[in-house]
Amino acid sequence: MKLVLDTNVLIAAFISHGTCNELFEHCGIHHEIILSAFILDELAAKLTGKFKYPRQEADSVVALVTSRSRIFTKLPPIPPTCRDPEDDNIIATAMAGKCACIVTGDKDLLDLERVGAIKIIDPAAFWQFEAAIS
Repeated sequence: MKLVLDTNVLIAAFISHGTCNELFEHCGIHHEIILSAFILDELAAKLTGKFKYPRQEADSVVALVTSRSRIFTKLPPIPPTCRDPEDDNIIATAMAGKCACIVTGDKDLLDLERVGAIKIIDPAAFWQFEAAIS
């Protein structure tokens, strides 16, 4: 299955050893993680800014994430969809990759529940979603 892991899920995967860490590891092995330059840039910016990672460590995280993902550098234009216009980039990434779902902790995205055929779920709901489509 193709899926997008939102920036907040990727950050949680690297700052704690919980659900998001397990999810990243599992999806890197069993699924195709679809990301965009937007998500990678946001990941690096949040790690170095909000979480005070040294630039070299943030670059290592981005390199690891990139090595386990398919990256889209050009996203299709989409009509405004989300309350937060920045989140439209996450939706566009999922559309570019023809994803089954977006995994996120972002309430603005989760409130949408789905965009077209793309289901929007939180990390805890992923396992049930995965089982249902298998």
